[in-house]
Amino acid sequence: MAPKPASALDALLTAAAQRPATDIRTRIQEAGGLSLDRLPMLSVVFDRLATACSDAAKHLASSSTFYSLSGVESGRFGEMLDAYDANAVVGIFHAPEWDGHILVGLDRDFIYTMVEVLFGSDGSEPPVEEERSFSAIELRIAQMVFEQVGKALESSFGLVSQTPFRLERMETRMEFAVIGRRSNKSVQAKFLLQALNRGGEMFLIIPQTVLNPLRPALGKVLTGESAARDPRWAQQITAEVQKTAVKLRAVLEERHLTLGEIAGLKVGQVIELDATPATRIKLEGNDRPLFWCRAGQSQGAYVLRVEEAINPEKEGGDGLLG
Repeated sequence: MAPKPASALDALLTAAAQRPATDIRTRIQEAGGLSLDRLPMLSVVFDRLATACSDAAKHLASSSTFYSLSGVESGRFGEMLDAYDANAVVGIFHAPEWDGHILVGLDRDFIYTMVEVLFGSDGSEPPVEEERSFSAIELRIAQMVFEQVGKALESSFGLVSQTPFRLERMETRMEFAVIGRRSNKSVQAKFLLQALNRGGEMFLIIPQTVLNPLRPALGKVLTGESAARDPRWAQQITAEVQKTAVKLRAVLEERHLTLGEIAGLKVGQVIELDATPATRIKLEGNDRPLFWCRAGQSQGAYVLRVEEAINPEKEGGDGLLG
């Protein structure tokens, strides 16, 4: 065998030296499993998903329908599916931007309850408890629910990553609902549907391999405040506020009159004031007291000199103080 050129050998050695760090880090993360405590945004996403599903259901039926998050747990993908064997319909969704799949399931009670809700039941009849194959109408309703859930998923996960969720197929047998190895670790969120004094369960299963790239975003905590300030925007706001025109009014004296006194006023009548040049004048803006001032003259015009700000709670705003 002919020896490889030095440049090719160096390239192979460089690639081999760079590869193990990434591979080892990924394998350690996968082996250690998902720590839900370190992914606080995941619960936020699931809460938003429950709210979005509730809002979507309001447009389908007149009776009240409510989704709530009942729990989040991690485990093996196969064990999670086995718990719903022959008792649920699952939808397989593809998330193109994540290059992965997630699974959404509706158990039998969920589907029966949704059928009653959509066909106008008042809940007076006992719930259906028959274990049989799902009918064509029930499967069509399940598909409609999956389409709504897909839109809700896109909106909810938009907090951390933008991707559409496309329903690829539905399965009623869990052994065909394959989106990875049964031994793969996954996260499962369970949602309770409540309607007509009964309910059912919707569950969402996301493989760990799909969540691993989202760990940095899911590990952040929303504070509701922007971390960065735009100085240009702040300067513009300050400039516009300072240019705002404000009308001020100087109140020399206030007097309370009865309706009879006001009705007796005549044109040309002089109303005497008790105020003197030493009386403080109240300066108001938009009918709100702002400052106590003293009157004076400057260059042939009347002027006011601000002495102190008015504290409405302290002063009471009941007229003028001398």
